[in-house]
Amino acid sequence: MRSKFLVALSLAAIASLALVAVACGDDDDDGGNGGGGGGDGETLQTVRDRGTLRCGVKDGQPGFGNIEPDGSYAGNDVEFCKALAAAIFGDSSKVEYVLASAQDRFELLSSGEIDVLIRTTTWTSSRDVGLETRFTTTTFYDGQGIIVGADSNYTDLASLEGSTICVTGGTTTEQNLNDVLGAAGVNFTPLTFEDDPSIQAAFIAGRCDAWTADKGNLAGQRAAFPEAEGGPEALRILSATISKEPLGPVVREGDDEWFDIVQWTVFGVIAAEELGVTSSNVAAASADPPSADVARLLGVGFEGGEVFDFGASLGLEPDFMQDVIAQVGNFGEIYERTIEPIGLAREGSLNDLWTRGGLIYSAPVR
Repeated sequence: MRSKFLVALSLAAIASLALVAVACGDDDDDGGNGGGGGGDGETLQTVRDRGTLRCGVKDGQPGFGNIEPDGSYAGNDVEFCKALAAAIFGDSSKVEYVLASAQDRFELLSSGEIDVLIRTTTWTSSRDVGLETRFTTTTFYDGQGIIVGADSNYTDLASLEGSTICVTGGTTTEQNLNDVLGAAGVNFTPLTFEDDPSIQAAFIAGRCDAWTADKGNLAGQRAAFPEAEGGPEALRILSATISKEPLGPVVREGDDEWFDIVQWTVFGVIAAEELGVTSSNVAAASADPPSADVARLLGVGFEGGEVFDFGASLGLEPDFMQDVIAQVGNFGEIYERTIEPIGLAREGSLNDLWTRGGLIYSAPVR
């Protein structure tokens, strides 16, 4: 009996030494990740020391991530980059936008070259688990579609038999296209490209009969289609939706504080809409909150009570959401400013608030 006890004690000691060695090894590894912040709390400190947030985005998708004629970035994803900067610095302009392609976006994130990826990236099990990333709550519920010439004879998936379809290579979009059309017995030729501008150029040149992407993307491409090629009326999006595409911010695994900051900044702009707090009334709501829920969100006391520690619990200022809402707006304001102009009405869609039949829902701030 005594010998069994000594063996168990020895094994426990060895295990303890192994854990110490692993912990030391983790510290060494963190030093070589390009300063991206591998441990809990490191990303926030890195961002603060740098003075800017590095946000991975697209530059050619109207409505989500696009470069405007004046050189500025615009779109729904861009607005969430600004919201995060406002949460951290109190200044939504403190963002460095880093172009993240479909091919290099996860490498940019894992290497620490960007702090957060907000670039129409679909939440999947393989990405969540296999790439050591964490997806926050979804900011846009999308689905993959197919766009064709308005005067073409393509009306549904079956009619695409024998067609050539342009698609961004190395994406879930390409996988979905092969899976769905293959299962439907539709023979087609995929033609892959690196980005949307390349696909549009190929379509205009007649190299493909259709192209496929998330419907939010297709709506943006249609809205900005060159007038010289017929403008938006020259294109038609087929009614079929062939996938689920929940899109939202992505961070590296291993820094829970940073994940919480990104997650609750998104929840905060959703909660603001739920509570009726907007960029135009946030100052008044902060001075005289109409409810305890509003007071908790905005980091002020209610009817003489103590201030809820929402911001402090995240390592941010107690009133950080006041800056976010004042400078960027609530979820509905962001959507109206970025998504509706490309023709995607919110009413009755999955991207409406849960109280109006949609899926947009904030966890309670309490």
